[in-house]
Amino acid sequence: MLFFKLHMPDKTRTQDSLQLINTPLIDRYWAKNKENKESRRVKMMQFIQKSQNEKVLFPVSGITKGNLIDYYRAISEFMWPYLKDRPLTLHRHHNGIAEQGIFQKNTSEYFPDWIQTMKIRKKNRWVNHVICNDIETLAFLAYQNTITFHVTLSKTDKLEYPDRLIFDLDPPGYDFAQVQTGVRLLREFLTVTLGLPAYVMLTGSKGVHLVIPLMRMDHFIEVGEFAKKVAEHIVEKYPETFTVAHRKNQRKGLIFIDYLRNSHDQTVVCPYSIRGLENAPVAMPITWKELDTTHSSQAYTIKNTLERMTNGVDPWKDFAKNSVILSDAKKKMELLIHKKG
Repeated sequence: MLFFKLHMPDKTRTQDSLQLINTPLIDRYWAKNKENKESRRVKMMQFIQKSQNEKVLFPVSGITKGNLIDYYRAISEFMWPYLKDRPLTLHRHHNGIAEQGIFQKNTSEYFPDWIQTMKIRKKNRWVNHVICNDIETLAFLAYQNTITFHVTLSKTDKLEYPDRLIFDLDPPGYDFAQVQTGVRLLREFLTVTLGLPAYVMLTGSKGVHLVIPLMRMDHFIEVGEFAKKVAEHIVEKYPETFTVAHRKNQRKGLIFIDYLRNSHDQTVVCPYSIRGLENAPVAMPITWKELDTTHSSQAYTIKNTLERMTNGVDPWKDFAKNSVILSDAKKKMELLIHKKG
């Protein structure tokens, strides 16, 4: 059972505590602007726009913080279905991608009070996640050097019931032809044998995500168990292609099927999110036809993604409409397992 507290912005909260945080620019800004919440939101956007955002975050390709902010503002309408109403984990690079950066789950104390958050009970502690439901929050997080947004597979109103099932196909190297072969085999099994819809996304790193839209009727435990059975079956069926070995030294050049993403305490990279790699590759949903002519998981970057999307290409436009309940697929999976036994 998950416990959570949804924290809406507190109108009575002041910014006095910010004086304790080592963020002098923001401290000075808020000290001078203690108007109502909406005024503070507007003034923060003005502050960001007027700020010097020439800081280079990607040293080789020369991509700046300003480029990052502009990208997320422009791509936001396509991100919302996968970003809104989801607890976030932020991958922030304060000094650019030359350094490892940090994965942040807990909201920083100095974040503005108009940003929505949600406290979720995890083991022996509460974690106060950011919820990004508006362009101002998205721009502010980019201003705070958030390069990559990681999201839960469920939404705040139904945390234990995911709206997606994901198989993360991770190859041993950068041989994308190997990935193409593997994801086609997995897709055929899911669609033809189990009768499930399947969508594909370039991760912006090495591999792909194969994604099944769900109607939020299956509990995370059920979804995780089903994903595990599928992955293990695929490994048995194609032992020269796939593995479920978690240790890299045990994968022996095979594609790792990561099914463990399907858990309430796990996150995945949000579609259209930039990755912390040179040239700023983007986690890009594509069509199955496009997969045939794609040569890298990093085919789309901050430089060509917006042109693609403004041309009206939305390969996942019917994603939510094709959501399913797993009951029939689970029965088919059990019959396959029974036959093997």
